Parts: sequence; structure tokens; C-alpha cells
Amino acid sequence: MLYRENGQFKTSYRADLQIFPILQDRVAVLAIILAAAVVVPMLASDYMFRAILIPFLILSLAALGVNILVGYCGQISLGSGAFMAVGAYAAYNCLIRIPGIPMVLAILLGGVFATLVGIAFGIPSLRVRGLYLAVATLAAQFFWDWAFLRIKWFTNYTPSGSVSVSNLNFFGISIDTPAQRYLFCLGFVVVFALLAKNLVRSAIGREWMAIRDMDVAAAVIGIRPMYAKLSAFAVSSFIIGVAGALWGFVYLGAWEPAAFSVDRSFQLLFMVIIGGMGSIMGSFFGAAFIVVLPIFLNQFLPLLASPFGWTVSTAAIAHTEFMVFGALIVWFLIVEPHGLARLWSVGKQKLRLWPFPH
Repeated sequence: MLYRENGQFKTSYRADLQIFPILQDRVAVLAIILAAAVVVPMLASDYMFRAILIPFLILSLAALGVNILVGYCGQISLGSGAFMAVGAYAAYNCLIRIPGIPMVLAILLGGVFATLVGIAFGIPSLRVRGLYLAVATLAAQFFWDWAFLRIKWFTNYTPSGSVSVSNLNFFGISIDTPAQRYLFCLGFVVVFALLAKNLVRSAIGREWMAIRDMDVAAAVIGIRPMYAKLSAFAVSSFIIGVAGALWGFVYLGAWEPAAFSVDRSFQLLFMVIIGGMGSIMGSFFGAAFIVVLPIFLNQFLPLLASPFGWTVSTAAIAHTEFMVFGALIVWFLIVEPHGLARLWSVGKQKLRLWPFPH
């Protein structure tokens, strides 16, 4: 970059140096995607696919949708589980009621119906905020729990109230093995993560962040709060609805309304808080933490108690899991509100300067 000093033109390399970290980040993301698509299927076992990798990918996608609404737009939502349920049941009904519809299109239509529901329950955000908005979105959770349990049309009048999906395929290609299901979910996650990353950098993303920081000031400078808030609810609900359809179709196979209870809404919110609000990478960190921690506690607590001759019951492990989640949420809210994503960013900056920190 050229600049003028004392009548002479000189060259500055600061702009070029700022490009290198961006290129490094893009190369790192591309390397992670290639490793996830090529290396992981060759090394992972069926148990790792079913218990860790597939739920991690789907919950990461759902947390990404919640993060757009909560982290980028600042609209607290406790109805994410309901939007997942709408996506799952809408995709199921599209699949069984529209002859010959591709499964991918049914999953995307599930996201579309979740978008409509999200916009409907996002209308109160135009008048209320904070705790009142959280209660309004919580009403969506209880309403759809009741609807899917009592209105038999949604479950195709099955006596048990549960639905199931089999013979998964991708435009004629059968999806049977855990590795194929993993790659199927990975494709959705990569596409939506890249779209979300570019979306939050666009004009609408800046409008969301302006609404999050101070909606009155955003309205003064010309941002339309109604459009910004409802668009955040729409995009968030669409991504969460697609994640719900994947959770039902790919991970569960058969499900009932309890699979998308209010506990799922709190779990997604915990992922965003622990991973980092307002961060695409934080959604993946939070999902990884939520998925891996119960497995880690199941293996670590019995080993920790065995030298003392103690036995750890399953209930004790479950209670320990809740206590750890609660303690970590309080710790992150007080010490590091931006979550694991902020710690990751600080670590990267220090590694770029190491071993010459000055």
C-alpha cells in the first residue's frame, strides 16, 4: 500500500500482513473440512459415528441456528426444541404425503415450515424483550409439545404416537451405514455453516448485531427493527428446523414428541453460552462439549472412585453432569461471556506471536 510522507511516496506492508491471518484461517477451515470428509470416515468406528460424530454434527447445526438468534441478534429464545420438532414432523409428513419427494427436499421443507412457525412466534419480539421474550418463545415449546402429542394427524394416526423413517437415500443413493449418515449430515453442516458465516458478515448480519447492541440506536440510524428481528427468527428457525429433521431422520430413526422437549431447548442454549455467543465457531465448540462431556464423565468418574472402593451409580453420573453444566455456565457468564470461542481466539493470537510476544 502506498502512502505519502514529506512529499515522497513510500510503501506500507501493513495491509499485506493483515491478509495473512485471513488466508491462514481459510486454509485451516478447508483443511478441517477435508479431514472431516476424508480422514474421519477411514478412522472412526461405528460406535464413534453413532454416539459422538453424528449427534455432534446435528447439534452443531441446531446451535448455529440458535446462535444467529441469541448471539448475533440478541433475542433470547427458549423454544428451539419446538422448532426442531416442527422441522422433524413437517419433513416426515412431506415425505409420506407427497409421492416421490426426495428426502433432501423433504428435510428442507421441514426447515421452511419451521421458518413460518418461528416468524409467528417471533412477532412478540417487536414489543417485548429479555425475560418476557423468553417466556413468549417458551410458549411455543409447550404449544407444539401438546400439538404433536394430541393431534394425531401429525403422527399419521399411529397408535403409539411415535413415527419412524427408514430407507434413507440421497437422490437414489442409499444411506445405510453410519459412515454414510455421517457424510450426509456433514454436507448439510458445511453448507449451512458457510452460508451463516457469510450472512453474518453481510448487511443483514450487521443489522442483527446493531439490534443486539442497542435497538433504539439502530432504529435511529435507519435500521428497521421489525425486519431485522423477524429475519433473524426466520433464518434461525430454518436452520433449527433442518437440524430437527436430521435429528429425527438420521440419528433417531423413530421418535416421539419427548425427543424435542424443553430440555432440548435448554441444551441448545447451554451450547451457545458455553461455546460462545455471536460466534460461528462457538456453536461447534459448545456442541462438542455437550456431546463429549457425558461420555467423559461416564468413563472418568468410575475410574476416579475405584481406588477408594466406591461405586458410582448411573443416577450419580447424571446428577454430576447437571452440576458440571450449571457450574460451567455460571463460570463462563462471569469470567468469559464469549465462551470457548474467545479462549480459542486468544490462544491463536498468542501462538502467532510465539516465541516473540513483543
